[in-house]
This record gives sequence, structure tokens and C-alpha cells, in this order.
Amino acid sequence: MSAPRARPGPTRAELLACEGRTLAPVVRRDLDVLFCGINPGLYTAWAGHHFARPGNRFWPCLAASGFTPRLLAPHEQADLLDLGLGITNVVDRATATAAELGRAELQEGGIRLVAFVRRWRPAYLAVLGVTAYRAAFAEPKATLGEQPRTIGATRLWVLPNPSGLNAHYQPPALAAMFAELRAVVSASAGGR
Repeated sequence: MSAPRARPGPTRAELLACEGRTLAPVVRRDLDVLFCGINPGLYTAWAGHHFARPGNRFWPCLAASGFTPRLLAPHEQADLLDLGLGITNVVDRATATAAELGRAELQEGGIRLVAFVRRWRPAYLAVLGVTAYRAAFAEPKATLGEQPRTIGATRLWVLPNPSGLNAHYQPPALAAMFAELRAVVSASAGGR
């Protein structure tokens, strides 16, 4: 008798049923970096873990940049807290693509995000996607890297979206940009 085969992933119907679902943030007070995605994709909502879609480069970038000592799997997301890291999103609801989010929804998400950051007080908020940052914070000329504005004592940083769909940044360049933030965080009192 042969062993049962592992299921390869969700069906299309299962994915579509995840539209609008939310994921709890991975957060505690006074993190070194709170990474902020745009919003969960349907696969991520189905899996129940941030950046879970195969091909998303978030977890490999954390490892390659030295934020994590090894490549973590999405189901290990809670391990980030012990490393002074966390995850949230600009918009909570899951969609098939971030293009489904309107400017007003991103702006409302930005307002909620500011309140969230004030509550949890990370040293850095790293928004993953310059277009989402521009819309959420009404900063149409923002570029990648450290931003001039802060949220209380929290410094803002913008990194490229790690989605596998973002062809502008290949893995080595993406990891180098994550490593730049890591170096700044490490230099500022060893994190916290």
C-alpha cells in the first residue's frame, strides 16, 4: 500500500473563499523592525501565515540579509519576535492582487497603521512597497530607503515589495536592500 500523497496546495475555490480574510499581526512592543506588507494575498490567507505564497522572497531576503540566522518558513513567523522583528500590513483584507486596493483604502490603512505603530513602538517600520507607501502616507515622491518622517520615535524605511511578481528587483539586489536596513538597525544601539 502506498503512502498518501501530500496535497500540493489549495484549489481555486479554496483560494477564492479566502477573499477578505485577515491575518493577525506578528507583533510585540518595542521591536527593532516591524515589516509591513501591502495586504495578504489569497494564498497567504489560505495558509494563515504572512508571505506564505511560494515564490515570495520575503523569507529568503530576511535570511540573506542577516535579519534571521537561517531561512525561516512562513509557519515559523512567531520566531521573528525573539529576533526583534514583526509583521503587519497596510490593509488587512486579503485580495488576489494588491492592484485591487484603491487609493482610499490604502490611505485608510495608513491611518490605522500610524495608530498601530504608536501603540507597539517599533524602532523601525519597514513598508514593503514604495507605491503602497506613497498612497498610504500621502507621500507621492517617496523613494526607497529611510524616510524623513517618523511616527513618534519610530523611523520609517521603504523596501521593495518582495513579491515574486516584482521583477524590478532580483533576489541579490532585494537582499542587499534588506541588508542596508539591517546594518542601520544594528548600528543604532545594537537594535534596542
